[in-house]
Amino acid sequence: MKFFPRKTFEMAETPYHIPALLPETLNLLNIKPNGTYIDATFGGGGHSRAIISLLGHEGHLFSFDRDKEAAANAIDDPRFTFVLSNFRFIENFMRFHKVEAVDGIMADLGVSFHHFDSPERGFSFRADAPLDMRMNRDASLTAADIIAAADEHTLKDIFRKYADLRQPGNVAKAIVKGREDAPIDTTFRLVDAVKNAIDPRQEKKELAQIFQALRIRTNDEMADLRLFLNAARKILRPGGRLAVLTYHSVEDRIVKNFMKTGNVEGVEEKDFFGNINSPWKVITRKPVEPSQEEIERNPRSRSAKLRVAQLN
Repeated sequence: MKFFPRKTFEMAETPYHIPALLPETLNLLNIKPNGTYIDATFGGGGHSRAIISLLGHEGHLFSFDRDKEAAANAIDDPRFTFVLSNFRFIENFMRFHKVEAVDGIMADLGVSFHHFDSPERGFSFRADAPLDMRMNRDASLTAADIIAAADEHTLKDIFRKYADLRQPGNVAKAIVKGREDAPIDTTFRLVDAVKNAIDPRQEKKELAQIFQALRIRTNDEMADLRLFLNAARKILRPGGRLAVLTYHSVEDRIVKNFMKTGNVEGVEEKDFFGNINSPWKVITRKPVEPSQEEIERNPRSRSAKLRVAQLN
């Protein structure tokens, strides 16, 4: 397999976001110079710029992002089209652009540094800000709205499904009790409400899990992921590859199951001989993870896992 040195793509690293596992993703996508590709999660454009650098005059890249702020990073290149949309709609937009099939699709499911480092977006517990967490700021539902409206059982279910908290019920109970005194509408109010329900020895880790779970629910991320994966299968041409970077166990399990079985539920359909019938050939039997060198250079890449499959 041809290997692209990391230094080749240093120009793709912008303050908005540093893409994880960039050379590995490009290698495993097996990019053809005249191919058509989709970057389903444009963000700062790091992956997109690197993909375009490998395309010839006949190649083209479509990049999706639901956040209007990402549009400012759009690439001025005739081989590039930016689509302001949730990646769940990639099939619809490819039909709109009269593209019947593409040669490769990638998605980096991580939250951009830009979101964590913009306090007013409310993604981080490290700064006091409105409890927002919307990827698309035109969406009506914020994390504060969910905290205000959900009952204890619903909150427990959110923290059980979307985080690996030891005691999701205790966190849910603490939130319900905390909002009786005053609305939990800022990041620090949420931290204050749950501080007695988490292990002080694991404070940062458990706060990160709580914020992660609320972010996933606020943006309906797992529903988006399932719809995206099904759409990707429909618009990839045979031999085309799907590359997905995940950052936590919930989304990684969905991607792994989809690539193994061909469905997001992970239901195995077997032939007469007991072999799993799947439209995919899994390229990465084990997920590709960052090297120690990359983690030292970009600590936020630590939890990244890259999975790649090829459509039969």
